[in-house]
Amino acid sequence: MSGGTARDPLRERLAALLGSLGLLPSSAAPCPYLPGRDSRLVVVRPERLAPELYHAFMDLNFRRLGQVVYRPQCEGCRECRQLRLRVADFLPNRAQRRCRRRNEDVAAALGAPDPSDEKLDVYRRYLQARHDGQMSGTREEFVDFLHDGAGFTEEVVFRAGGRLLGAGVFDATPLALSAVYFYFDPELSFRSPGIFNVLWLVEECRRRDVPWLYLGYHVAGSQVMAYKAAFAASEILGDDGEWR
Repeated sequence: MSGGTARDPLRERLAALLGSLGLLPSSAAPCPYLPGRDSRLVVVRPERLAPELYHAFMDLNFRRLGQVVYRPQCEGCRECRQLRLRVADFLPNRAQRRCRRRNEDVAAALGAPDPSDEKLDVYRRYLQARHDGQMSGTREEFVDFLHDGAGFTEEVVFRAGGRLLGAGVFDATPLALSAVYFYFDPELSFRSPGIFNVLWLVEECRRRDVPWLYLGYHVAGSQVMAYKAAFAASEILGDDGEWR
């Protein structure tokens, strides 16, 4: 139940193929996680991104964005490391249990990604509250970024008293769920909706009997990413491709 190790044949073949392509990183751009640093990405657009193939990409530190997969390749920095939870071993801490109780009235609806006007409004207000300037909030961005996904992409929508609390997009592979993006109504931030989304994904992994929940990159020193490290039973991907 490793979900991808250095001995996984598909992962090894993919690593060899990527190594033979001579992929070059993008031009430098401001790092969204660590102030004062530059970010460079290696980007690949597979002709067909099957769930098993994407899992192998994740175990090589790639993430999906729309129809492409990417991984950071920055000069002098290797802080963006894939983080995953061992679902069977996860136990919520006190703060996470409080979050779950705080949201006992929340209803979750699962389905295909649907870029509605209601969600777009919440998405725009979420971006405005973050003030990071990385996303523009246009409808085109909203559709391309979150809803032009792979065939194994799903969406969970949370409502409290009928009001849209937030929506999370995630990918489903045979061995894992992978969180893509979550946005929420900033007026309801007291509910800690981001933490609640992860707790829901853990339970969804258990319902589907998949062993791993991939949470994307963890970046040491980034306040934005700090909440991920609070989830116990986590593993981080090392430079040698081994999970620790």
